[in-house]
Amino acid sequence: MNARDVEIRIASRIAQIGQAEWDACACPEATGGARPADPFTTFRFLSALEESGSVGPGTGWQPQYLSAAIDGQIIAVAPMYAKSHSQGEYIFDHSWAHAFERAGGRYYPKLQIAVPHTPATGRRFLTRPGFEETGTAALIQGAVQLTDSNGLSSLHITFCTQDEAAAAEQLGLLARKSQQFHWHNAGFEDFDGFLATLSSRKRKNIRKERQQAQAFGGEIEVFTGDDLQPEHWDAFWQFYQDTGARKWGTPYLTRAFFDIAQDQLRDDMALVLAKRDGAWVAGALNFIGADALYGRYWGCTEHHPFLHFELCYYQAIDIAIKLGLSTVEAGAQGEHKLARGYLPQATWSLHWMRDEGFMRAVEDYLVQERAAVDEEIDILTDYGPFKRVEVEEQE
Repeated sequence: MNARDVEIRIASRIAQIGQAEWDACACPEATGGARPADPFTTFRFLSALEESGSVGPGTGWQPQYLSAAIDGQIIAVAPMYAKSHSQGEYIFDHSWAHAFERAGGRYYPKLQIAVPHTPATGRRFLTRPGFEETGTAALIQGAVQLTDSNGLSSLHITFCTQDEAAAAEQLGLLARKSQQFHWHNAGFEDFDGFLATLSSRKRKNIRKERQQAQAFGGEIEVFTGDDLQPEHWDAFWQFYQDTGARKWGTPYLTRAFFDIAQDQLRDDMALVLAKRDGAWVAGALNFIGADALYGRYWGCTEHHPFLHFELCYYQAIDIAIKLGLSTVEAGAQGEHKLARGYLPQATWSLHWMRDEGFMRAVEDYLVQERAAVDEEIDILTDYGPFKRVEVEEQE
């Protein structure tokens, strides 16, 4: 059976597909109550975005959930959106949009397969076990056909897996390579075990940063599951608003998202909060996958030396070690993460343009960009904080 035998459907609300059908494709490993590999493609996360108004009318993210069915049974789904801008994607195509519109084209709306506001790598073509090849091909071909038949400029799939990128290239899409900074757990028993792998100078710097951060005059606590309470979200909302206003102009998530998160997502989250003189003054929110911790949002009402690094990076490493997770993905951008043990990691996106000339121009650009990204990853990895082969001085 091939992709042409599959029926492609569009739903404007994820509830039209249903939680059982969606999660059978998105997180079959979670059957029986296990933790999903990817918390962001679950029904509960995507529906929280929708129900809270963080996507939908007025946001520039209009849900167009894609599904593929055989004989009435859904075999694959994808979180797809019609986009009227390029905000909240983290794989920037602003220069493409400007070039296309300067040439007389209309770039928006476009179609985007992604988790909104979330620069975390994961499957984007979500298939039931046993339908991986058929389901993936059907979703890719269906999304391209929808882009073409509706006269849209382009289709974009962001933060997909490398395997998905390779499969989509075979079907005519362009693969784009980018990079982030991730921390990798080599079976460490504690933070000191991780520090022992670093060069002497980096090890001393991190210890000094942690000491200064933890001397801010208060306490740092980690909350997850039933330990999370509404008061914690009241505090974190203030932090999130401040960061969102400075970075994006307007925060991507609504206040209602955090209320729904308290009810539906609390087992998927680890919230790190700092308290001083009885008041919460800073916080960092992480999401927990089956084998990875995803750092998402940070904010504060008081500034203290290195508290940002402590809450976002060092506490995340502590949590990952405690939970036995192999990776911490610390989000987009930030070469300052390198000195703190986070190494460059390739990330992937996919692109298809309806205009053939524009498609060729983007393809030429991506070939050059990929060479530059490969070189940057090699250079940054060499500058990493880990021990060299030569013997170092004792501390």
